[in-house]
Amino acid sequence: MHQSDEFFTRFNATIDQFELPSAFTFPFYYQPHPLCVLAANELQQHLVTQSDWQHDFGLTDKHELSVDSGTGKMFGVLLVRSPQGELGYFSAFSGKIAEQNLLPHFVPPVFDMLAEECFFQQELECITVLNSKVKTLTANPLLSELAAQLAQHQSDYNQLEQQQRQAMIEGRAARKEQRIQAESTLTGDALTLALDGLAKLSVAEKNVLKYLKLEWDEKIGLVQSALTALTTEIALAKQERKTLSNALQNKLFEQYRFLNARGEAKSLKDIFAPTTHPVPPAGAGECAAPKLLHYAYKHGFTPLAMAEFWWGVSPKSEVRQHKTFYPSCHGKCNPILNHMLEGLTVDPNPLERNWGEDKTLDVIYQDDAIVVVNKPSGLLSVPGKTINDSAYTRVQALFPDVEGPFVLHRLDMATSGLLVFALTRRANKSLQKQFITRGVEKRYIAMVEGVVEQPQGEINLPMRGDPDDRPRQLVCFEHGKPATTYWQVIQVEAGRSKLHMYPKTGRTHQLRVHCAHHLGLNMPMIGDSLYGEKDARLHLHAEQLSFDHPYTHERLTFSAECDF
Repeated sequence: MHQSDEFFTRFNATIDQFELPSAFTFPFYYQPHPLCVLAANELQQHLVTQSDWQHDFGLTDKHELSVDSGTGKMFGVLLVRSPQGELGYFSAFSGKIAEQNLLPHFVPPVFDMLAEECFFQQELECITVLNSKVKTLTANPLLSELAAQLAQHQSDYNQLEQQQRQAMIEGRAARKEQRIQAESTLTGDALTLALDGLAKLSVAEKNVLKYLKLEWDEKIGLVQSALTALTTEIALAKQERKTLSNALQNKLFEQYRFLNARGEAKSLKDIFAPTTHPVPPAGAGECAAPKLLHYAYKHGFTPLAMAEFWWGVSPKSEVRQHKTFYPSCHGKCNPILNHMLEGLTVDPNPLERNWGEDKTLDVIYQDDAIVVVNKPSGLLSVPGKTINDSAYTRVQALFPDVEGPFVLHRLDMATSGLLVFALTRRANKSLQKQFITRGVEKRYIAMVEGVVEQPQGEINLPMRGDPDDRPRQLVCFEHGKPATTYWQVIQVEAGRSKLHMYPKTGRTHQLRVHCAHHLGLNMPMIGDSLYGEKDARLHLHAEQLSFDHPYTHERLTFSAECDF
């Protein structure tokens, strides 16, 4: 048996009725190929029935989600043709499961740092020893005692110095009066003697200050010396730890070498070197997709299509739905997969196609100050990196002789609905102020997957961008910006709920995240390719927009019906 047959899985079901893909999956935006969906379903059944290992995915005995505990994981399937021409698939998981890299049924990592003979464990132990040393040194109670003693000494000296300086000021004033009196009443040797005495008093006061400083410098110096000895030892241990960590990290970067379809191998270090972040992020190369492609190339299998899905409870910050397919991450996987896909015929990037090219931008209202438009789903609000066509450029073409148009707010490309543009600087200044002070009211219509039980509610989940997977957003209670959404149920039909949504803040993807996150509605919007499942369109529409006219100050309200 060929070595790779250990991981090559033949389909349980008949697949003759399926048409093979004409090109490999574009991994960052895709609709899973039916054969990948079938492979994922078989893998999910394997996860439910296998007994070789145990991992808490946060599922109940009935394989339903439990939010009380658990750690979900991303899994991937790779549709391949074997060297003998047989169709099947490989399976992989991202990171580790059950604290292991190697599990039956799943392809191994590109580099197994957990192997007993691997340098990683030995060198990591040295770093662990240094971690313990730093922890012990920083926990030394003498550190805080010396720091407190040093602060007290400095405070005492400052107080005594201030007192002495005040005494010198008062002494100088008294001597001045004495000098004036002596000069007016004494002459000759008597005057000289009196003035010399006053001069000596001045010198004596200065000497008091001098010796006070010398005394306290010695006291403070002794404590400072003892404290410096301790902090230097800590700093040296930290520096040694940093040096060993960097060396180990670079060594690992060189061990992770990824093949592409041409048989060319590149290390993590070489792959990330030309990017804006040349140091690979933690966990780079451990995702399912690179594992799958590398193994296929290494053993002569031809990759045909790929899909990745989430299994288990969602992380606290991210939006991950159980069994839902997701694109590969950008921060860790984009540079790696760009290399690994070289030599393969890959589907074109759908995001580089102008989805709004054949769609009309309807003008709802216009006057000398503003124009309000109804943006169709698929049209950009402003020009993108590769697509110039947008609501902004179309308004610009409609009004070539105005001071603007000025962009005041935006909608995601996939979101349809109302946008207002200012045509003059005066109007722009007025409307900008209204947006900043939240004088502009917005109402959206959204359709979510699931039955919302309550008639209305409010969601408060702070948000920030995901540094490893932009443009996705995270819920983050530590570093996120406040984000508040009020919602009302319009109707529930066929297991889906239509909602009115009122964002009180305007964070990126706020409504989408607040719907999909498990601390929000826990129901992704229909067609949300980032936080739910891809569909013909995202079911989110900016239905109503209210603001004060920048010239007349009359309150205006505009509405645009949605098509879902």
